[in-house]
Amino acid sequence: QVQVVESGGGLVQPGGSLRLSCAASGNNFNIYSMGWYRQAPGKQRELVATITSEGSTTYADSGKGRFTISRDNAKNTVYLQMNSLKPEDTAVYYCNVEGVHVLRWSTRTGDYWGQGTQVTVSS
Repeated sequence: QVQVVESGGGLVQPGGSLRLSCAASGNNFNIYSMGWYRQAPGKQRELVATITSEGSTTYADSGKGRFTISRDNAKNTVYLQMNSLKPEDTAVYYCNVEGVHVLRWSTRTGDYWGQGTQVTVSS
């Protein structure tokens, strides 16, 4: 099993910044993609940004130019630096981890989510 733990959410004023962190842990699990998604009240969960183990990134249009995703492969940790925050960024932010379990005679893909961290942008 893989544990995914997020941290760094909170209340911030419009125009402010927050940095989210997410650490994944698990034995014999090779991570190839880590990312952030968010879900606002009454809305579906949506992509924020992802990053592969090679450093290739994907961003939703809503965060381009304001959000930066980065990763420390040695620590299995992904970060999301959010600048120029807007009230519409208010949501629960979830970390997602995709990878492969290396079993004795085979492999198995795995997709795991954290519990989420609340980000509220309000004056």
